[in-house]
Amino acid sequence: MHRFLLHNQSIRETTELCLSPGQTGFLNGWGVFSTLRVSQGVLFEWDRHWARMMRDAVKMHVPMPDAEAELHESLLRLVAANGVTDATLRVAIVRNHGGMFEAPGQTRKFDIIAFTTGIRNWGESVRLALKADARYGASEFRGAKITSWAQNLTWLEEAQGRGFDEVVLLDEHGRVSECTSANLFASFGNEVVTPPLDSGCLAGITRQVLLEEIQAPGVSITERHLAPGDLERAGEVFITSTTRDLLPVREIEGLTLSPRLGVVPALAGAFRAYLSKYVESKILAHKPY
Repeated sequence: MHRFLLHNQSIRETTELCLSPGQTGFLNGWGVFSTLRVSQGVLFEWDRHWARMMRDAVKMHVPMPDAEAELHESLLRLVAANGVTDATLRVAIVRNHGGMFEAPGQTRKFDIIAFTTGIRNWGESVRLALKADARYGASEFRGAKITSWAQNLTWLEEAQGRGFDEVVLLDEHGRVSECTSANLFASFGNEVVTPPLDSGCLAGITRQVLLEEIQAPGVSITERHLAPGDLERAGEVFITSTTRDLLPVREIEGLTLSPRLGVVPALAGAFRAYLSKYVESKILAHKPY
């Protein structure tokens, strides 16, 4: 984590004490969050991140800031204070009222907490463990990106303790859903498939960009349920996230993969080109003439 964080509208040292134990959201994981890429000082796909946080906040009864632009400006002030142009940024909106153990004297409906950190090197490929019954696709809260994240961290820690990098989480029907902090894709010839949202997976922003914006010649990207056995037939399996872009999978626990070069390099190149064009357009839009 870098030196400064954002607490509501204030830039503060990360070593400062700014939370109280009676804040309901922090005691119960009652909040929403998102992780963004900062590229050349631009918050990549901010509009999509904000829209997802708003959807999840409505679902989880988390109050949100009235002014999107004001929050965006505050996050840019944080980036500037930390003196970074390329980084990872996390922002959380945490509810302060409700429940049995609300502390007296809470005047704010919510707190905003944001911080930045460096860009992690994930390597060239990953090994995935397998976890059954880890997602419930029928839940009304499926796919909500909320601050109650302990289950994901526990599964990830267990997998890493066994030498894996991440975990493939299966839904209640034994179908592939996602990883603890990434979406999963598989290619079958020129068709690329990712599980639909009713598998319980998060609507990741990189996933959304691939489905809605990225075009590679002859390649189609669709949503379809996948069984673990389908991944053995796939030419390529890869995961996506804000911090990873597209990252190939070289091994999945209990499965025999036969990876072969296919469409992933073209998709990765198209994604990088889209990111560069997005950042350039934002910089030019704010460039004084």
